[in-house]
Amino acid sequence: MKNILLMGAGKIGEMITEMLAGSGDYHVTVADISDASLAKMPKYDNVKTVNLNVTDQAALDAEMAGKFAVLSAAPYQITQYIAQSAVRNDVNYFDLTEDVACTRLVKDLAKDAKIAMIPQCGLAPGYISIVAYDMAKKFDKLQNIHMRVGALPMNPSNALKYNLTWSTDGLINEYCQPCEAVIGGKLTETPPLEELENFTLDGVDYEAFNTSGGLGTLCETLEGKVQNLNYRTARYPGHRDILKLLLHDLRLNERQDLLKDIFEYALPFSLQDVVLVYVTVSGDIDGRFVQDTYAHKVYNQKIGSKMWSAIQITTSAGICAMVDLLADGKLPAKGFVKQEDVNFDDFISNRFGKYYA
Repeated sequence: MKNILLMGAGKIGEMITEMLAGSGDYHVTVADISDASLAKMPKYDNVKTVNLNVTDQAALDAEMAGKFAVLSAAPYQITQYIAQSAVRNDVNYFDLTEDVACTRLVKDLAKDAKIAMIPQCGLAPGYISIVAYDMAKKFDKLQNIHMRVGALPMNPSNALKYNLTWSTDGLINEYCQPCEAVIGGKLTETPPLEELENFTLDGVDYEAFNTSGGLGTLCETLEGKVQNLNYRTARYPGHRDILKLLLHDLRLNERQDLLKDIFEYALPFSLQDVVLVYVTVSGDIDGRFVQDTYAHKVYNQKIGSKMWSAIQITTSAGICAMVDLLADGKLPAKGFVKQEDVNFDDFISNRFGKYYA
């Protein structure tokens, strides 16, 4: 049984604990500063909880020592402490961050690391890059790669047509930070909330717009190899315009703590959600210009004795599958590992990756 340190006892941390501990192959130590959150963790003999402040380097290193891997399901602002401790203690590192600066730090730390440093292991970034890169490899010449992901309530009941389903800090961060894209073959930055588009899938209308971080390292990997590559978040129509009112007209992008309080006070959490993954790739195959499309939806479901939301399942399945693949020798054992380094068939056939199948 491999020993895992999980940093963060929130909604995603709870699902990760259920998956890893429930498999019987991992002992999970869950660390958080909230005793109330730790008390919600699944009750297994192979689960331990510890109250821990990541800024306490000695305490963090003590918990880290001897572990097979550390998984960060904590707010992106504290990723640096966890990643630095992983390198100091030679513990394989995984995270879920969509924050570009955090990933750059992890990449830098990985240069001299003796262990694997694998960031962005969730849904987007994460699974979406695995899918898109697998599709891209089938083309002789790439023209466009368009990636769209949405975590949406099945029964929206407010003007935003949205419920909180994951990290509020991460949500606001992706709405406010610059976005990466490849335009005309060159990596560039684009503003968040812009380039609004509308599409229909399975009879449901959606809108999509730029948000930060969803591409992971794919821009860097495919710069010069694809003409246009972009990522946009999918929402129900009207969501983007309200966000621009809040963030720009009311200037809440300058008071993100206040916006977080408003969201968490006014937007309920819901287990009744759907995750939409939609990728289109176009280019040349055998001298013909063709397009390939991947469209898939994942719904909430019961795992173990509880009902879990689709975003909990998909995000947690991504990072748990990556831990399994590393343990099975199907990923590089040291250095910086990109999501697009993962073989799609290995991922989707994994016991955790199957939740995307």
